[in-house]
Amino acid sequence: MLVRDAMSTVVLTIGPTHTLRQAARLMSARRIGAAVVHDPDTFGLGIITERDILDAVGAGLDPDRETASAHTTTDVVFAAPAWTLEEAAEAMTHGGFRHLIVLDGDGAVGIVSVRDIIHCWSPARRRRPAVATG
Repeated sequence: MLVRDAMSTVVLTIGPTHTLRQAARLMSARRIGAAVVHDPDTFGLGIITERDILDAVGAGLDPDRETASAHTTTDVVFAAPAWTLEEAAEAMTHGGFRHLIVLDGDGAVGIVSVRDIIHCWSPARRRRPAVATG
């Protein structure tokens, strides 16, 4: 199975000046754990995760004053849609993170998470009978 089969194609993209509270609200509303941060003036594409926001708030930082850019990971490992899920899982394990931005050409076309991979690999999904059509 490939990354393109597991990834979410609805990508939340925010700007570097979004506050942590704004990022958290948007992520919560979509029930996702990460957002792409796009800053063409400095680092291009980065990622902010629920853990980044949690760490900042836990450290006593003000989520209404802290911006996404201050908590964005910019040294990002990107996946390609044609990667296998094994390759994505290996990259996540090696890097110690739970989300990969999926790039095709110059832009983000999806995000794949550990949860997405587990869902694809779960025995319940593999046992589900095929639906007959026709």
